[in-house]
Amino acid sequence: MPFTYERTIHFPDTDAAGVVFFARYLSICHEAYEEALGMAGIELQSFFSAAGVVVPIVRSEADYKRPLACGDRVRIAVRPERLADDSFAVRYEMAKLGKVDKQAAVVRTVHVCIASDTRSRKSLPPALAAWVDGGAQG
Repeated sequence: MPFTYERTIHFPDTDAAGVVFFARYLSICHEAYEEALGMAGIELQSFFSAAGVVVPIVRSEADYKRPLACGDRVRIAVRPERLADDSFAVRYEMAKLGKVDKQAAVVRTVHVCIASDTRSRKSLPPALAAWVDGGAQG
């Protein structure tokens, strides 16, 4: 079962046309990612520095299904997937909430774990690996 995150679309999320600016979808999904990690017990302030790793996004893609506007409520389902010992992807399914929920976007990011000092690939730390392998339950 995926972790879910709900939020309201705010005015700064939108562009001059009054709909969510395309890059803000990634930012909103990243909020959901951080919340999912936190709910899994990963303390964001110290986790990466304590583990000596960074986990940059090396690829992102998005399919926009319907526009979102200021005041809309959305739910983001967060689904991590292991790709290798040192990498994973996260699929975000964003739904516009209403009488009938409607899919608004599908976003996917690919992350690679690297040592913070050498920038060489490194295995996922145990807590992060457990989150990825657990499918973001929460």
